[in-house]
Amino acid sequence: MLLIALLFTSFMSITAQENKTTIVKISDAKWWKEAVIYQIYPRSFKDSDGDGIGDIKGIISKLDYLKSLGIDAVWLSPIYDSPNDDNGYDISNYKEILKDFGTMADFDLLLKEMHKRNIKLIMDMVVNHSSDEHEWFKQSKSSRDNKYRDYYYWWPAEKGTPPYRWSFFDVNSNAWKYDATTNAYYLHYFSQKQPDLNWNNPSLRKEIYDTMTFWLNKGIDGFRMDAFQFISKDDSFPELPKEIVNNTFEIIKFYGNGPKLHEHIQEMNREVLSKFPNAMSVSEGAGDSPEAAMKFVDPDRKELNLAYHFESVDIGNHISEFGLIKYKDIFSRYDEVFKEKGWLSIFVSNHDQPRMVSKFGNDTPQFRAISSKMLSTFVMTMRGTPYNFNGDEIGMVNIRFDNIEDYNDVDTRNKYEQLKNGGGDLKAFLENKKQTSRENGRTPFQWDATANGGFTSGKPWLKVNPNYAEINAAAQEKDPNSVLNYYRKLVKTRKASPILKYGKFTLLDHDNPNVFAYIRELEGKKVLILLNFTGKEASFDLGFSTKHTTLILGNYPNKSLLTSNTLRPYESLILELK
Repeated sequence: MLLIALLFTSFMSITAQENKTTIVKISDAKWWKEAVIYQIYPRSFKDSDGDGIGDIKGIISKLDYLKSLGIDAVWLSPIYDSPNDDNGYDISNYKEILKDFGTMADFDLLLKEMHKRNIKLIMDMVVNHSSDEHEWFKQSKSSRDNKYRDYYYWWPAEKGTPPYRWSFFDVNSNAWKYDATTNAYYLHYFSQKQPDLNWNNPSLRKEIYDTMTFWLNKGIDGFRMDAFQFISKDDSFPELPKEIVNNTFEIIKFYGNGPKLHEHIQEMNREVLSKFPNAMSVSEGAGDSPEAAMKFVDPDRKELNLAYHFESVDIGNHISEFGLIKYKDIFSRYDEVFKEKGWLSIFVSNHDQPRMVSKFGNDTPQFRAISSKMLSTFVMTMRGTPYNFNGDEIGMVNIRFDNIEDYNDVDTRNKYEQLKNGGGDLKAFLENKKQTSRENGRTPFQWDATANGGFTSGKPWLKVNPNYAEINAAAQEKDPNSVLNYYRKLVKTRKASPILKYGKFTLLDHDNPNVFAYIRELEGKKVLILLNFTGKEASFDLGFSTKHTTLILGNYPNKSLLTSNTLRPYESLILELK
């Protein structure tokens, strides 16, 4: 059998080749390279008290479910105290728990119960900005002489209008907000209730390091650093280059990778991360290229562990729109740069994306389940650490709201108002959001066929997808061929295979517009992965015969024999190459 569990020391594995034992080095084996990470959006996972909002006790009640998935770690979206302008990504107190979610005692119990089940906890740390209701900002805005003044970016009004900066979320599209208290403007790259923190201030950085240490001392297992590539800014704020003023993507690139970004991260590593060597660290966003991403995670630079780039999700709104070849090229470019060192995160969805099957697969009743399985196969077999978003393991799909009133998301609501004020096409906007809104990924988890999908006994904070009667975890538990049970098999397959965890990646049949084919190889052993990204039969040409292969796992219940080098619609196959 190919997939056997090899015993590792920290850096070595032993394999038998040609009747003699050979010692082969697995470069810097780490738990976070071998882990399967599962993201929980707490507001939408499980409500324990009937107020319509998911909470910590709700998560605790589902820990045995998480254990049954085989996952190794949970990435938990923010649960800190917050006024919820951006659903917790606007933090008003980094060392307190939002009452909607519970108490610190609840959190301590969650951590204890997770560790009891050998599940690690990765906290979302949002330090590019805080809430405007954070005490730091309240003090900062109170007086130009306040000691917290330079915790944020201020532009005195007597200097004139500050240089234009585009805002991700603001209805006026301007990242400078005037505040009359001190006759000055403050900077907010996101919502006006999310003022940007000034990392040029060493006192601010010390506060952040103290906060991180507070949570690590509690025993958490690492951080996902939100919007982290934006923490460094040129505080002279030069004018935006004329050629990018109306180009959102180029503006985002211009905002990121500021002059002291890596200096700050290296300091953070010295002051915090190096003191907790088993803690995982990953930045949301990692520059605008594979080479820029490598700077975050090159071990010699002593910064972070994993790169989490956005090219593969920012590529477009549906696979049919941007095409599979372009998609392959992104992963190939990154893998080429990372083939010798550094480590990548592999994902197709998260809390800021629509549902994976609605974007990269096919969410019609005919193909939803099979394409969900195919996409999960892709995430679990690429080189890098796989991340899954809650609900994808049961094939949840976009809800596609018809009315703006159904949206809670600050980004969608503000862009709607902006368009409305400018006399834009609101109908076209809402139609587009049915496919693209991140609210599609935030609808409550569908546990069973009872009211509200078993998420809450009250009124849910966001509507539950009406298809919960057909798509829910309880129904899939009973079906051996369900998306859920296939996901469990996938996790088990990956965790048992050093090849899928550490093996090199080789792309095959590059110009095939329908099939993503690649080999993972380690110590002379090879696994072939074949993925049909279309709703029709698709042929492939690998340059060699697939007759001498052994099926490890396929997403169709009846096995394919691959006699004609043809895959069925959305078929995925993991094969041992003889």
